Formats: sequence, structure tokens, C-alpha cells
Amino acid sequence: MKIYTKTGDTGQTSLVGGSRVSKASARVCAYGDVDELISFLGLLRAKAPMHNDVLRRVQCELMNLSAWIASEGEATRLKAPEPEWVKALEQQIDTWTAELPPLKSFVLPGAPAPSSLCHVCRTVCRRAERSVIALEDPRPEIALCCRYLNRLSDLLFTLARLICVEAGKDEDLWL
Repeated sequence: MKIYTKTGDTGQTSLVGGSRVSKASARVCAYGDVDELISFLGLLRAKAPMHNDVLRRVQCELMNLSAWIASEGEATRLKAPEPEWVKALEQQIDTWTAELPPLKSFVLPGAPAPSSLCHVCRTVCRRAERSVIALEDPRPEIALCCRYLNRLSDLLFTLARLICVEAGKDEDLWL
């Protein structure tokens, strides 16, 4: 099977369900932002292998979210996002937060590098969240995608802090 199809050569692509849209459409940009996040999380997995299990699970869940974002209507063939995914993120945040000193200031991304990479992932995640919100898609699955992305950015912030602690580095606090 060839990787190229030539069907996108004129700037159009297919959504889940088959409809053709511009590659610059808001929907394509939204799932593209999620795809970028998945890629950066792969880099983070390579740089922070001790957290690989959590990050891989997140990547898999984001693939499901991306498929929903790439559809415009009924997507019964797709695995729907689950509220338990958000709950699992919250539980992980709580577990990691228990290992951290209280936060009294804003954090400036810095060393170690995996911590800064968490912040890159966090900001890409926030952009993906804004892109999905901008779709104004009323489906409950998309609302759940937004909740998931919102909570994921919190998880990535918490992980950035945890990586500093694990590396024995002081966080660079603003002020």
C-alpha cells in the first residue's frame, strides 16, 4: 500500500464519514493541533521514560478524541470518549500533587529539559482545546473532548513540576 493517495493535492481532505473539506478548515486545524500534541507527547515519552505508562495511555485516548473531532456527525463506529478518562487524569494529578511542595508563584519553564518539554506539551494542549472550542460543535462527545484537554493541560503542568522534584532541581519561580 502506498502512503500517498494524491487526493489531498488540491488542498482538500476527507473527514471521518467521507465529506471533503479544506485542509485549512477549523475542524482539520483542531484535530491537527491534537495530532501535534500526540507527537510532542511521544518526544516527552522518550525524554521521561519513567512516566511512559501514563503518557502512552494519554496518547491513545487523544487518538480517540482526534477521530471524534475529525467527524461532523454521528460517529457510531468510533470509540466514544469516556468520562472515566477525565477522572483518571484527575486521580493522577492528585497523586503527583501529593509529592510536590505547595505552589506559591508562577513557574517559568526551565531545566531539566523534560520538564520544559511538559510545558511545551501543555501549551500545545491549550491551543488544541481552544481549537476544539472554536468549532462550537454541540455534540456531548466534543464537550467531553474539551474537558479532557482542559484536565490534560493540568496534568502536564503537574508532571513538569514533578520532573523537577525527581531531578532534584528547584523550580524557576516567576517573581
